[in-house]
Amino acid sequence: MCQMNAKMHFRFGFALLMLSFSYDVLGKNLKYRIYEEQRVGSVIARLSEDVADVLVKLPNPSTVRFRAMQRGNSPLLVVNEDNGEISIGAKIDREQLCQKNLNCSIEFDVITLPTEHLQLFHIEVEVLDINDNSPQFSRSVIPIEISESAAVGTRIPLDSAFDPDVGENSLHTYSLSANDFFNIEVRTRTDGAKYAELIVVRELDRELKSSYELQLTASDMGVPQRSGSSILKISISDSNDNSPAFEQQSYIIQLLENSPVGTLLLDLNATDPDEGANGKIVYSFSSHVSPKIIETFKIDSERGHLTLFKQVDYEITKSYEIDVQAQDLGPNSIPAHCKIIIKVVDVNDNKPEININLMSPGKEEISYIFEGDPIDTFVALVGVQDKDSGLNGEIVCKLHGHGHFKLQKTYENNYLILTNATLDREKRSEYSLTIIAEDKGTPSLSTVKHFTVQINDINDNPPHFQRSRYEFAISENNSPGAYITTVTATDPDLGENGQVTYTILESFILGSSITTYVTIDPSNGAIYALRIFDHEEVSQITFVVEARDGGSPKQLASNTTVVLTIIDENDN
Repeated sequence: MCQMNAKMHFRFGFALLMLSFSYDVLGKNLKYRIYEEQRVGSVIARLSEDVADVLVKLPNPSTVRFRAMQRGNSPLLVVNEDNGEISIGAKIDREQLCQKNLNCSIEFDVITLPTEHLQLFHIEVEVLDINDNSPQFSRSVIPIEISESAAVGTRIPLDSAFDPDVGENSLHTYSLSANDFFNIEVRTRTDGAKYAELIVVRELDRELKSSYELQLTASDMGVPQRSGSSILKISISDSNDNSPAFEQQSYIIQLLENSPVGTLLLDLNATDPDEGANGKIVYSFSSHVSPKIIETFKIDSERGHLTLFKQVDYEITKSYEIDVQAQDLGPNSIPAHCKIIIKVVDVNDNKPEININLMSPGKEEISYIFEGDPIDTFVALVGVQDKDSGLNGEIVCKLHGHGHFKLQKTYENNYLILTNATLDREKRSEYSLTIIAEDKGTPSLSTVKHFTVQINDINDNPPHFQRSRYEFAISENNSPGAYITTVTATDPDLGENGQVTYTILESFILGSSITTYVTIDPSNGAIYALRIFDHEEVSQITFVVEARDGGSPKQLASNTTVVLTIIDENDN
């Protein structure tokens, strides 16, 4: 009882950090374990604590934020951006998530922000099974007909029970209610599923007893243990002189997964020495075969041809175990049984899949980075996978487009796209990159994905005058407000970073401010006279024009000198 309580406590309140390793400077791999069905909102890890040894090496570890790179709107696990707390975001049902696979994990990546000091953490959360399902039979009553002449040792395959749990929580054994004539033997199919065979252990006599009702129970080894049962309704029939016999008791067939529907898999040939109806054989699947077998294969009842009825997929099911029977049409016939094991052979029928994870709001196919960012700035996270096995599933990933970007492998089939140079938006504002994933199958299959990198502007260019000194002339006795000239500066930056404002810097002429002589339009650099110039009083006016952009957080400025000569007129 104490052991059970310890298990339950571990289930509801504990997530174990299993492993933390990687010599890559970018971060580490983190493995956790949780039990399925935990309460939504339960915290399973705190990255700020688990990766503290990495964060402490960053310039400002207290300001680091965490960003989960996951696809989908409703992730099973969510990450708090401020402290890296990983919690359960939705109900996790292991059977729904991974079915009967022994290894069941949720994997995703977390990166640190800001990306100037990028750290990548690969998170793998193993979902452990709880014993929340009982073994179940598809039929509550299993009818069986046996001839009274059946020899001791005769075997009859029985319906399998199904338990979606795994490990000790899955179906472990069968038991049969006590009797003197029948026993069972538990056997294992090629796919690991367990089933029972009914064995005749004593001679049967229909006149003494014509039927039996026995309980077949399937049990797991979970805590607490769960079980399910079905009733075997056995009818004893009169003997039939001869029963059909197969050439072989079992067959093993290799089937390419791309074999077309209608492919002949096996020509069963059972013989019966009787004549007439007693010797006419009918072929069929045994009554206990699963619906999956009936959906996938077809048997000709007269000729015994086993054909493919639905195309198979190695990535879904690697083998099938089929029980067929041959029975004559005579009275009290005893069916002969044959087992067919079909092993599906993988072919290269799946293209690699590419998943590009960008930190960009809005369009998924556009990544945004700032000009001037240092080399190795994060651009995108790329994951590739191939459902095929062996060489058919091994992938080579390449990046094409521009030498300013590089592809860096982080762990198996996962890559970072980083900058390979400091970029300048004013030279080039957009790059088109192509990712190619190609498997090693024969012939090889490949997938291509494109995405765009747009370079965001920063205020890295001051306004620029074409000349450092401008000289102009104006005749004296001008009208106040007269247009003199225009000086302009250009700024290649965008938006406010490139919006130029003009001013005349303060200086004095004969004790008076320059702003009493001339003025400048701040928006376009047009210079106007504010008074009537008199050559005999001032023959030359020199002042400095400043052009300043509206950038943030720091504005940039440049100056030019304007020399204005007053031309004499015969006015005295």
